[in-house]
Amino acid sequence: MKYRKVTIEALGYELAPVVVTTAELEARLDPLYRYLRITPGQLQALTGIRERRWWEPGYPLSHGAIAAARKVLSSTGISPDEIGALIYTGVCREQFEPATACRIAAGLGISGKTAVFDLSNACLGVLNGILNVANRIELGQIKAGLVVSCESAREINEVMIARMLEERTMQHFAASLATLTGGSGAVAILLTDGSFSGSSRRRLLGGTTQAAPEHHRLCLWGVTPDGKGGYVQSMSTDGVNVMNYGVELGRRTWEDFLPQVGWETDDVDQVVCHQVGSAHQSAILKTLGIPAEKDFTTYEYLGNMGSVSLPLTAAIADERDILEAGDKVAFLGIGSGLNCIMLGMEW
Repeated sequence: MKYRKVTIEALGYELAPVVVTTAELEARLDPLYRYLRITPGQLQALTGIRERRWWEPGYPLSHGAIAAARKVLSSTGISPDEIGALIYTGVCREQFEPATACRIAAGLGISGKTAVFDLSNACLGVLNGILNVANRIELGQIKAGLVVSCESAREINEVMIARMLEERTMQHFAASLATLTGGSGAVAILLTDGSFSGSSRRRLLGGTTQAAPEHHRLCLWGVTPDGKGGYVQSMSTDGVNVMNYGVELGRRTWEDFLPQVGWETDDVDQVVCHQVGSAHQSAILKTLGIPAEKDFTTYEYLGNMGSVSLPLTAAIADERDILEAGDKVAFLGIGSGLNCIMLGMEW
């Protein structure tokens, strides 16, 4: 995939207000830790995550996405009636129907001929949304499009902590551990054809996708019948194999990605990866031959925010001038499924 007309006009984000430390979560699991003879501090030692954020109980996902989207619209002066597509791309959605994007569009005053819909692909949703909008711009169908997402980890963490305390087995604890890395946040990405500001910043050069769907059962999050006529939410992750097979998929994608954008590994100035944790970061960077100093991270204090993680991290890096004008920047996304997307930009 190659692009000539697509610009990332602006990035905006909204941080959830409730800070939850890893020590707090482990304190809630103290009965389980004592029962299984687990030493406190293991979660932070394994992941490098010392805290994450949650929304207040009952906070609507659409509100977070609307807040982030308003920031990018106000920063650019682009009006809602100039948006040709609005795509909500979170794992978390408010209802089965209608699309969460509809409530967000209503909140922003977007209507008319705008394409409004949800798109979901685990942690890669935002990157898939970027590609969808980029294709529409490249084809001349629209001049501007918004990709938004809002993820919430509070609910699934509450459910899984209760389940871990109830089941009290090492097997269930190991399969549930990755759930505790989850964080909450919202993000908005505004893409245009460059005609609004005339700026040549943040040009999307191209990208590539690779899939390994034979590993689709390694990370599962959903609802299952509870045997009483209702449903219960649950999540399980084979963390070791998600990392091993994910890194291998990343290696294959990287080898295909570099020729697509005309780069060598040494040409890349900065990368922004999906924020999983320290072990995953170390493994993927080592495999791809990327020095650690070229990777900006937020997982230490924001955790894994699913589809929001990579773009929100990029927004913070841009805000802090870590991503500078002219930098060759790569977005490296790997999500359960397994799927991988890598995008190249001239910042």
